[in-house]
Amino acid sequence: MSFIWPELLLLLPLVPLLVVLYIVLQRQRQQRIQRFSRLPFLQRAVGQRFGLRQHIPPALFLASLTILLIAMARPQTVLSLPKVQGTIILAFDVSGSMAADDLKPTRLDAAKVAARDFVERQPSTVQIGVVAFSDNGFSVQTTSYDQEAVLAAINRLTPQRGTSIANGIVAALSAIAVGNGQDQHLYSKITPAPTPSPTPVPKGTYTPAVIVLLTDGENNESPDPLAAAQAAADRGVRIYTVGIGSPAGTTLHINGFTVHTQLDAATLQQIAQITGGKYYSAENAQQLRTIYDNLNTQLVTKPEETEVTSLFAGASLLVLLIAGALSLVWFNRLP
Repeated sequence: MSFIWPELLLLLPLVPLLVVLYIVLQRQRQQRIQRFSRLPFLQRAVGQRFGLRQHIPPALFLASLTILLIAMARPQTVLSLPKVQGTIILAFDVSGSMAADDLKPTRLDAAKVAARDFVERQPSTVQIGVVAFSDNGFSVQTTSYDQEAVLAAINRLTPQRGTSIANGIVAALSAIAVGNGQDQHLYSKITPAPTPSPTPVPKGTYTPAVIVLLTDGENNESPDPLAAAQAAADRGVRIYTVGIGSPAGTTLHINGFTVHTQLDAATLQQIAQITGGKYYSAENAQQLRTIYDNLNTQLVTKPEETEVTSLFAGASLLVLLIAGALSLVWFNRLP
């Protein structure tokens, strides 16, 4: 245990002095009573008033004062307190197919509306980052407790070009690493291979960081998204995949070309399975909001140095009340 104001502990020697003062006063009282103890009624009074229990209320009073002096020094100790915390990376597919309107007004706009609602309902102890990916992946908002900054980043997203789910996962892992104080790039500009390759965590071990991957699942760019998913699993990072759109798909007209796009649920299910996450299918905007309700953050127990002044102050008050109650019941006076 440590103290924020340890200098106030110098007042503790006052307690033994008060104990000595109490003993001296008790002896003086006994001497005065003994002078008149020959009188019968005083002998009876002495027998009633003096005994072991007469010292209990003053002892409790001194104990209360001792605890109060400790509380004044503002004690703090390391406690393992459960709290909702962690890091959530929202990885948005911003490929051209996300402009499809089978979710109104478009797939991307529906995803953004649901994501904003999700962010606003998160506790202040959760860090949120935003990553976007099309034919490459990039961080739009570093992990932050500032919900306004996260919401602004989501609002800036617009449809771009192709779809590389692997690059989205890699960008999300990089955002998690940077948020944890590890300034590293998992993929270099030359090769998509992870650098460096960490020692895989034991299977079934998960960090408080998760990735929410929102995509229509049509991967048409390298590298392999399942290899990127394995890299996430090696780091203990779960990926919750959200398939946006319908398996039947819809037809898009982009730059004079007609393109049919449909949900690739199989790939997203594999990604979730590899990482210990879960796959959700959102065929309409309402389902997408419901999915976010099920993406719970992790309740973790983390040792933290916590001030416990209130506990000591409360204990002091409780002991003082007990002392006063006993003194009133036994002697009709306060100690």
